[in-house]
Amino acid sequence: MSMSIDTARRILEASKQRARELRSPVSIAIVDAGGHLVLFERMMSPYGWATGNISIAKASTAVMFNQSTDAVAQWGAGIPGFASSMATMTEGKFIMAAGGWPIRSGGATIGGIGVSGGNAPGRDDEIARAGLTAIEAATPAVQMQPVQPPPSIASQSLPPLASVHSANPSSSSYLNVPPPYYQLAQQQPQAESGVVAQNDFSIQGQQNNTTNIAPEQNNPYGDNSFSQFNPDRSGDQ
Repeated sequence: MSMSIDTARRILEASKQRARELRSPVSIAIVDAGGHLVLFERMMSPYGWATGNISIAKASTAVMFNQSTDAVAQWGAGIPGFASSMATMTEGKFIMAAGGWPIRSGGATIGGIGVSGGNAPGRDDEIARAGLTAIEAATPAVQMQPVQPPPSIASQSLPPLASVHSANPSSSSYLNVPPPYYQLAQQQPQAESGVVAQNDFSIQGQQNNTTNIAPEQNNPYGDNSFSQFNPDRSGDQ
């Protein structure tokens, strides 16, 4: 859900109404989820021009950190140079002062509101929260209904998850996954005497200290290629 102009107007009017009740003319800024200005009004026009930029900065800061500007001021005060660096990076759209709140609808942040110019401590925050009540009242409460499984699944008696994980891999109830390579190697029959198994890295006939090569008629390298390695070859010295 994005911030519409109608939603922004409802929030602005609710904040203005609370400001009139407190006899505290203020500047009110409403931005969308990207920090872009949607609606703005300065109740003390033509005076209080500085409060306009401050209210926009409060609304942008609330969206930037998805929390109230009062909370940002509390933990940001312990970081040296944090406020000045953020103000430079955002071109003045960051401030650590109470009066800014994120606007949420349906569990998602759709924008922010910033109020500046209150004539008493805590007035900016109170006027901003009055605007939030307007959208909270307009958002219907969603009741979560429990999801019932289909009858075909509910009627089946499934084993508990723990019994599945503790099952023997060789049993039929275990997942049909082929055994790893080392198990396959253990299941191969043992080699006969004098012959090494296929999965071994030894060479067949190593016990006799001889090296097996292909017959002469299958040797692609000629007759004399392996003469120096076979002392039993006829005619060798």
